[in-house]
Amino acid sequence: MTAINKLGSGIVVFVKDVANGCFEIAHNGLAMVGMVAALVLGALSFQPELRQQGETALLGWLQQRQIVAVGMEVEPDAIERATATNPKDLPKQQAAVAFWLSKKYKVAPEPIGALVAEAYELGEKTKLDPTLILAIMAVESSFNPFAQSPVGAQGLMQVMTKIHTEKYEGFGGNLAAFDPVTNLRVGVKVLQECIRRAGSIEGGLRQYVGATSDATEGGYTAKVLAEQARLRQVALGGNVPLVTPSAPSQIPAIAPAPIAPAGDVEDGKIAAL
Repeated sequence: MTAINKLGSGIVVFVKDVANGCFEIAHNGLAMVGMVAALVLGALSFQPELRQQGETALLGWLQQRQIVAVGMEVEPDAIERATATNPKDLPKQQAAVAFWLSKKYKVAPEPIGALVAEAYELGEKTKLDPTLILAIMAVESSFNPFAQSPVGAQGLMQVMTKIHTEKYEGFGGNLAAFDPVTNLRVGVKVLQECIRRAGSIEGGLRQYVGATSDATEGGYTAKVLAEQARLRQVALGGNVPLVTPSAPSQIPAIAPAPIAPAGDVEDGKIAAL
């Protein structure tokens, strides 16, 4: 073998040795990383407080990165406070009602969707027509959850918060009147009591608005029942105009909603306004 051949063979052997060495180092390095990761995970599984601290630290780091990216404080859990539901996810009738109310009262369909779903759920529980509940919200506040009347009625259902303080205790206090769902639930409870005491939908609505007679209620009952009739038509797939008809004959009659036994009426003052 010539000197040149020997030199070439030596170079080839050297390159192979270097490649094998690099592979071994890389292999051992990955193995070491894997081993360290396994040990860390094992330690965390036996030390829940360490895992929690690590998760908190990681979450804090991610939030800081997001603050830098968007240029403001972030709160990932804020969506849990939102009263919103995509109407497209609701049953067909509820979706139709939600979109119609959204257009008529110029309110975003997502919060209206959540209120429609809640009204239907409450209606099933209380044996009240959900369209009646929605009609009261429409007439009382036009779906403004922060509305307040001159006499102090507040929120979607315009409940007199000071009178019905005890009803808000289970929701954290009177400020819950401005939580849309809470106000809706309290308002429905007040409505249910009024109807039971009066013995009829019409009489219950007069009590709800605080009227002492037909002459003092200012057409409130007729407005609510007319809006309920329109909502029923919408739920059934009818093409109902957004502008309220001026002729009374255009408003269809509606059947009364079921009334719970009068024996369930609670003692105390029953009035929303």
